[in-house]
Amino acid sequence: MTDDEETQTTIPSEPRRIVSLTPAATETLFAIGAGARVVAKVEDITPWPPEADDLPVVATYQGVQVERIVELAPDLVIAGGVGFTDPDSVAQLRRLGIPVVVVYADSTDGAFHDIELIGDAAGNGAAARDLTASMRAAFDQVAAATAALPKPKVFYEIDATSKIYTAAEGSVYAEILRLAGSDPLLTDRSYEISLEEIVDFDPEIILLGSPFATPDQVRQRPGWAGIAAVRNGNIIPVNDTIITRPGPRLVDGLRELARAIHPDIDLPGSSPAVSSEPSPSPSVAGG
Repeated sequence: MTDDEETQTTIPSEPRRIVSLTPAATETLFAIGAGARVVAKVEDITPWPPEADDLPVVATYQGVQVERIVELAPDLVIAGGVGFTDPDSVAQLRRLGIPVVVVYADSTDGAFHDIELIGDAAGNGAAARDLTASMRAAFDQVAAATAALPKPKVFYEIDATSKIYTAAEGSVYAEILRLAGSDPLLTDRSYEISLEEIVDFDPEIILLGSPFATPDQVRQRPGWAGIAAVRNGNIIPVNDTIITRPGPRLVDGLRELARAIHPDIDLPGSSPAVSSEPSPSPSVAGG
């Protein structure tokens, strides 16, 4: 099979011991029924699903524990592209004969593709396609529900602890903000934006994706008082993880955005059906 970095990988048989080095891959593997075969994972500051809590952590944002992964004898590793997983570690694992599939989704179509790619790699391709079909249908439902609604101007705050960061044009953020029925303020791939640009845009709604800010704190920031969303009290915290993580809960994120932007919108409330296997015990996962 060919991964998102155009690298061809041979997986000789259905993997029985899988290491997941991205949070979205972990969620996906459990959602398509391969969870019992996951023996280790990457650190996740917002972990999901609960069944994966006891799995050993073999990678963080600082690096990958290659020797520990080798000790676990995996027959498949799912890694993150564009540097999310250290490329030297990926190369080292491949030199040791361990199949590595690299995924990186920068759009909703890319997220659907990667769910199916992970499914094929794990031997759960049919379940993965069932999942993406239900996700696509749910996306279509939201798009149909927002199509004729007004498109309020929205500023999505990713973080503002030092500089201010918001959605970039061409990102998953931009795509789902539009699908959710808004006219979003967007920036370039640096994700940085100035207060002056925010004031000039004068958003009607501010969505707080950062867990480090509250509506009260935003109201008290110097220079923000004149913004329409601040004057009118339209500052709404949202769950950034489910809104942007390219996995099975992306549908939940889109629905949350649509309801934040259009509180009276009529949307189906349930998530696409997903399947899972029992999580392995810590002793099995560790050895």
